[in-house]
Order: sequence, then C-alpha cells, then structure tokens
Amino acid sequence: MPVFNKPRGYVVKLVILCVFALIVAQLANLQLVNRKYLELAKDNAVFQKIIYPERGIIYDRKGRPVLNNTIMFDLVVTPAEVKHLDTAAFCKLMGIDTATLRSRMVNAIVKNTRVRPSVFQSLLEPGLQARFEENSWRFPGFALQQRPVRTYPYNIGAHFLGYIGEVDEKDIQGSGNFYHMGDYRGKNGLEYQYENILMGRRGVQYMIKDHRNRLVGPYENGSFDTTAIAGRGLKTYLDVDLQVLAEKLMAHKVGAVVALDPQTGGILAMASAPVFNPNDLTGPQKNANYAKMALDVRRPLLNRGIKGRYPPGSTFKPLGGLVALDEGVITPASGYPCRGGYDACGRRVGCLEAWAGHADNLRVAIAQSCNSFFVNTYRLTVDNPKYGDVKRGYEKWEEYMHKLGLGVRLGVDLPSEDKGNIPTVAVYDKEYKGQWTSCTNLTLGMGQDKMLATPLQLANAACMIANRGYYYIPHFVNSVERETPADARLLQKYRQRQEPLTHISIAAYDAIINGMQDVVTQGTAKVAAIPGIEVCAKTGTAENATILDGRRIQLEDNSMFICFAPKNNPKIAIAVVVENAGYGGTWAGPIARILMEQYLLDSLTNRSKADLERIANANLVPWYYDRLQYVTDSIRAEQWTQLTKDSTRLRGFLKPAARPVAKKSGNVGVVVKSTQTPASGRGKQPFSNYETIAPAWAGNGKRR
Repeated sequence: MPVFNKPRGYVVKLVILCVFALIVAQLANLQLVNRKYLELAKDNAVFQKIIYPERGIIYDRKGRPVLNNTIMFDLVVTPAEVKHLDTAAFCKLMGIDTATLRSRMVNAIVKNTRVRPSVFQSLLEPGLQARFEENSWRFPGFALQQRPVRTYPYNIGAHFLGYIGEVDEKDIQGSGNFYHMGDYRGKNGLEYQYENILMGRRGVQYMIKDHRNRLVGPYENGSFDTTAIAGRGLKTYLDVDLQVLAEKLMAHKVGAVVALDPQTGGILAMASAPVFNPNDLTGPQKNANYAKMALDVRRPLLNRGIKGRYPPGSTFKPLGGLVALDEGVITPASGYPCRGGYDACGRRVGCLEAWAGHADNLRVAIAQSCNSFFVNTYRLTVDNPKYGDVKRGYEKWEEYMHKLGLGVRLGVDLPSEDKGNIPTVAVYDKEYKGQWTSCTNLTLGMGQDKMLATPLQLANAACMIANRGYYYIPHFVNSVERETPADARLLQKYRQRQEPLTHISIAAYDAIINGMQDVVTQGTAKVAAIPGIEVCAKTGTAENATILDGRRIQLEDNSMFICFAPKNNPKIAIAVVVENAGYGGTWAGPIARILMEQYLLDSLTNRSKADLERIANANLVPWYYDRLQYVTDSIRAEQWTQLTKDSTRLRGFLKPAARPVAKKSGNVGVVVKSTQTPASGRGKQPFSNYETIAPAWAGNGKRR
C-alpha cells in the first residue's frame, strides 16, 4: 500500500525518525568529523597565547654579556573578536585617533586575516601597558603579549650586534612559513648572521576567557601547552673594555676602527662613527629613532668597518713592497734617488721629504714613506719583462691584491661586507680605449687611483704581514653554547688557517716588518711608540674633495693608520680611519696607540690618558655635512610637497635665514660620493653606496 494511504500516524512517525536521523548524523559530523565549529567555539572561549623565547645572549671574550634580554608587551588584536568596541575610550587610552585605529585594523586583516592575532602596537610603554591591563575587559579582541627585547648594558656595538624587528611577508615566505606574523627576527649584524642559534623556539599557552574577555586560567590544565625554548648564547672574541674605548675615541668623528687578534682572526673591537647607542633601536621609540638616523646624511647606521671604502693611501706601501720583493723586481737594498718627487711619467708626484738618502733602501723608504720609491716599485712590478706587457703584469699584480684580501670579501661573520675595489684590466681598457701604461695608474703604488679598501681589509692585511703570509678569516664568534656538529661546520672556516702568501720568503717579510718598526722608532709614526713594546705601523693619508652646490670643494685628508704589536709575537692588529682629519700620525696614530696600550698592558700611560680626553672631546665631523644635510632635507621637502600638495615642510626652507654654505673650493682631489638611497631588506646596510674614490690623476700632491 502506498505510504500516503497508510494511517496518518505512521507517516508522522516516519518523518520524525528521518529528522532524528539527520540530527544524529549532523551531530556526529560536527563532533567527530568537521571541527570548524569546535575551533570557533574555542576561539570564543580560549585565548592562544604565544610565548616568545628569550634570545641567546652574546658574551665578550671574558664572559661578560654584551647584550641581554628584558620583557616588554605587545598589544595584539584579533579583528574577528572585536565587537561593540568603545572607539572613543580605546583611542583615548592608546593616545591615537580613529583614523589610526582604522588603518591598523585594516593592516591587521590584510596581513594576517580576521581570525588570527596581529600586533596592533608593539612594545608598549610600561605606563600604557598598566592602563590597558586595568581596562582590557572593555575591549574584546585585544590582548597583551609578552615580548623579550634586547638591552645593552655597555651601550656599545650597535653596528655589529645588529637589531631585531618584526618579520615581514618576505621573511615568512623565505622561511617556508616557519615565522608567523608578529614574530621577531634578527635584521642585521650578529643578530641576523646567527639567527638560527639565537632565536630559540616559541611556545603556546592556552588560556580560558570568561564572558567579559578576561583570562581566568589555563585550558585543560595546560595539557595542550608547549614550552618555549630559549636561544643559545654566543661567546665572541670581543673585548668590552677595548670596544668602549674605541667608541669613546671615535665620538664626534666619521670613520672606523677595527682591531683583530692575528693569531685567531678574532675581532677584538669594531667601532664605526658616527657612533650611536644600540638601545636606540629597541623599545617603543625604535622606529622613530631608526627613521631619524636613516635621514642623517652622516649615515650613522652604516658600519664603516666593513662598508666604508677608502683609498688606503700610504698604508698600502708595505703591501706593494712585499709584492715587488716576491716578484724579484726589487731587493731590500733597492733604493730610488728621490729629490722631493717623481717625474718619470711627465707629471710630478710629490714627496714630503727631499733630503738625500730618504729612499736609499726599502726599509728607509717605508720609514720615511717615500712616494717616489713606491710609485716606481709599482711600475717595476707591472712592467716586469717576464709577463710580456703591462696588462699581463697588471693581472698578476691584481692576483696578489686578492691574495692580500683587497678587492674581495674576506667572509666576516656579518652580512653585507663590502669587497672594496681593485680595478681590473677591463676597467682601464674601457676608460682609456685599451691605450694605457703603468704611468696611467702609477698612484696605485701609493694606495690611490681607483684602489679602495675597507678598514677590516686593512687590519687583515696587517695580520698577514705580522703572521708572515697567513691569516684567519676575521670573525666575532669563538664558540656556541651547547655546540652541535652543525655549529662546528658553520664555524669551521673561521678556525682554518688561510695561507695565500706563505710562499714568500721570511727575509722579504722581515724587510717589510723592520721598515714598519722604523716607522714608529724614527719615521712618520713616532706618536705610536709604546715603551717596552715593539710596535710596527704605517701611516697614510688620502686626498678628499666633494661635489657640493655644483662645485668641487677640497677637504682635509683622511687620516689612515695600520699597525700590529708586538713585532715578533703579534697579539693585536689595528686599522684606523678618521675622515677629513689630516695626516695619519695626527689623529689615527694616537687612537691606535691608546687601543694597543689598553689591550696589551690593560692600562694606559699618563700620556695616553691625556690624549684620550683630548681626542674624545675633539669634534672632527667634516664641516660640509651641515650644508649637505640642509640641501638634502630641502630636496625631500620639495618631493613631499609634490607628492602630497602639503607645503608645510617646504616653507621652512623658503624663509630667509642663516643657512649652511659651502666653503671656497680648493685644489682638485679625491671625490667623495654619497648616494643617499636607503638599502632595504634583511642583511643590508642603510646608505650602502657610500664610498671615497680617488681618480686616476689623484696623488700629484705630497701624501704620506
């Protein structure tokens, strides 16, 4: 019989049974198969609190922490949970306007969806954090999240320690989604280079929320929680006392200091000037401080120790002499009849000394820094008859330069190391259409022309001379806490001796080293002498000019200095560059002597104590930066006006007022190029195109 012909009660029962079966099936689906609504319920009742681990600590060679951790709080928001928000009260509490609130909410949704927590405001001031905690029940969807942040007890090392910052989409994708929005990672320096060791592993704590959005206890007694694992520490070669002293000496200056241990390649100190406090790039004001420094034309964020490119000037002469000795074009007894200049190429390269005998042999020529001797030595090297022509000779000379660590990256354990510049044959062929000789670039023999080196490269070259041909790749990290086989593989290249020039005879090295000792005892660097210690050194200067207001303006020379000590058991090698400060022995030499005394004697003589205060208080920042800052800011103001139609910023530059002006142009010299385009992305240094360039015709004046 058809169903519709059965008794009505039977039909009703059948319908109820079907409905009941559907309900049971859906319940089973919701509870056993589809967990969508379970997750939604948990999101409403359970707060997933990310526990960020403490990052590993970085220690100096004596075990002193160079940086540490403290706890601050981020304010995070889950947009889907923000309901019936009292906008006026929230904005008043946070000190923002409604437009800012709206913008941050939109950014949170775009970056991390509505249902995931995102950082609304990072690193709250303690007072603001306390006020929010008292009123958090009024603002559903917002919560505080602990965040370990860095502190720097000695206020040093900003340029090589680096800083940490919130990850961006590029970081997340590059990590294979290991990082999540809101995570922090090392953005530069050692923090970036050793991120995998320092970062640790995040944990999760599940907390129950009541109907007023308050956290009232752990979910399921913490059975689903995971523990955060702290990062591992790094022990470095850094000497805190030496670093503090180096940064004090470089205050109010532009330049860099690098100190190495020749026996290990360990970096004992690296100071870049302008110096800044690393605490400026942590805490609530870090973004504002970063923006301010990024707009400073002195480029305080640039680590000049590995990024500053300078003509080495006369500090190169021992290296040029060493190459010539190995090539057999000179001997330690070789001399040059200099009477105050070199005229063999039809243009004069001047010397400071004109007295007979100041270049009678290699040792004396190094001590007296004779330009004529070393220009001639360079020409003899590249014109060596066994190579057939100057281009093949130059290629051999270039090969020596690379073995000396010039024109190549050394591999320091910091990101964005610059390789300096040793020009190639192709460069000169292009510039001179293939028609050039050793006279074209003869000032390479005195460390000028197109040659550029970083302070790190110069310090490493001093190590190679001190070690008679070998070196260790410069590096900060000595060991890793709870070192693993993977860590050992990472550090292996820094523990392996590099021997590119050990084939050169000990007699050749002794000739160079004895000359560098004479520089201190009777030559151009008597200022670097330390009683009881045999110091070997070489002074240097390099001409400087800049293009400003459409004119070429002569500047003071860069003050350059390299040294190592003691002579026969070298424990420290130093390179110092002070921009636009004059002769190498005037400022850079005393700085190096003070640092050597501190490291070797663990104290300072009365002479060095007096020099320390004098140098630390001397303002040697080149004068033209004031004018350059004014010009740069006015250009930015004009660009802002064109972009926004807001002329407020530009008006200040249109008013008649006292403005920095460029000084009268002097003689033509080296050109300083500053491309003010901030570099972005991890591992990059802001304003990374900074360099000092010596043209082919530079060096006609008297340089030492």
